[in-house]
Parts: sequence; C-alpha cells; structure tokens
Amino acid sequence: MELTTARLRTRDLAYIGVFTALMAVCSWISIPTTVPFTLQTMAVFLAVGILGGKRGTLAVLAFILLGAVGAPVFAGFTGGPSILLGTTGGYIIGFLFAALLMWAMERFLGTGLWVLGVSMVLGLLVCYAFGSVWFMWVYARTTGAVTLAAVLGWCVVPFIVPDLVKIGLALTLTAQLRRHVR
Repeated sequence: MELTTARLRTRDLAYIGVFTALMAVCSWISIPTTVPFTLQTMAVFLAVGILGGKRGTLAVLAFILLGAVGAPVFAGFTGGPSILLGTTGGYIIGFLFAALLMWAMERFLGTGLWVLGVSMVLGLLVCYAFGSVWFMWVYARTTGAVTLAAVLGWCVVPFIVPDLVKIGLALTLTAQLRRHVR
C-alpha cells in the first residue's frame, strides 16, 4: 500500500511539473495581433481542468514561484520579482486566484464540464479584477493616477475575445484529455 501512495505522489509531481512547463511554453508563444497575446491563460485553465483543482493550483503556484525567482517563464522570456511587482504582475498573480476559485467550484459543485466552463469564466473575471486593481495601484505609484476605464481599455477589453477563445480551446482539450490523466 505504501508503494502505491509513493507512486501516486511521484506521478502527481510529474504532472504538476509538466503543466508548469506547459504554462511557461504557452507564455512564450505570442500571437501578433493589434494587441499581442499569449497562450498562458489557456495553459492555466488546462492545468486546473485536466489535473483537477489541487494539482492544477499547485502547477500554477510553481509557475509563479519559478518566475518570481528569476526563471524566464513569463511572456517574452522574462522572470524575476520586477515582473511580478510591475504593472502587469497582478494578472500573473491573478492566475493563482483563478485556479483557487476553480478548485473551490470543483470541490463544491463537482467536475462536470459545465462547472468547469463556468469556473473558467469566473476565474478569468477574478484574474481581470485582481490584475486591474494591481495595475492601477502600481501605475499610480510610478506614473500617476489612472482611471479604471483607462485600465480596462488597455488591459482587459482587448483580451476578452481572445481569452474566451482560449477558454473554449481549454474546455475542448480538457474534455478529450482529462480521462487519460486522472
């Protein structure tokens, strides 16, 4: 019995590591549009969707911690505390809050695909909210006051449609891959 438990823990760590790496790779993929965007949001949703709340949230936390200590896992091959403490760092930290919300919804409402879809949309809103408040605070301290409307126009509105597409892709991939991981 002890050996089986050890194997599961090792397997869990391996899955967490794979999805942490997937988030890094997806953050490096920049799709050039009027406002370039990356696929890291999709990777966050995939991690929680496929691995489940606990392991997915741990993968997101590992991704953020790797970036915090300087590993170049964030967009543009960047990392370090300056990225997390900069204007857009709140959106990266918001991934953790999104994952925690998704985990809570999984725990209380189950693992159905509709629950996952709703939790992804709500998680995205939490990420937007935390990131926007963070952006306003850092921007005000470094550059000057900025309105919420300006921040939403710069940091949220251009990303809504791409992020909804990423949620659709994450749901589709999760539906296909989840049974192979659990």
